Amino acid sequence: MQTESIKLDERFGKEYAGHYVFSEISWAKRSRIIQKHTKYHPLTGQVVSSDFIAIQAETIWASLKEQPPHKPLTLEKLLNEENGIPIGLGELFSQIVNKLNSVTQEETTFLSEPSADKSQTQHLQTSAFAKNSGGHRSSSEDSQPKPSSNSS
Repeated sequence: MQTESIKLDERFGKEYAGHYVFSEISWAKRSRIIQKHTKYHPLTGQVVSSDFIAIQAETIWASLKEQPPHKPLTLEKLLNEENGIPIGLGELFSQIVNKLNSVTQEETTFLSEPSADKSQTQHLQTSAFAKNSGGHRSSSEDSQPKPSSNSS
């Protein structure tokens, strides 16, 4: 598995200065992190909501293999909205981890937005991270209700 090392100066604060090593995580680990923080519609399998921040924080945490001896990073710190890590540092760690784990811009967009239209639904059905609804596809004509000839 690939690794990437970075040495940070004090630009994000003295607390974060030091040597960090990130490693690629397995497909199974990445999929479990995504599943844990994504809610699917029980009938259609469409993504109802996804906590992209939690997915990214856990992916960073799972990929982090070494950090400075004073251990400035914790999962809680990555997730904390009030006293979390600086934005620039989070973006830097996200870029490194996404590159190591081959997360594409399309996947990032997919994970960060709930599905709302047909094009996202089609993406969902072809994504390796989508839950399989087990159903078959039918044409939109077949799935539309037929007008009733009865009148009240």
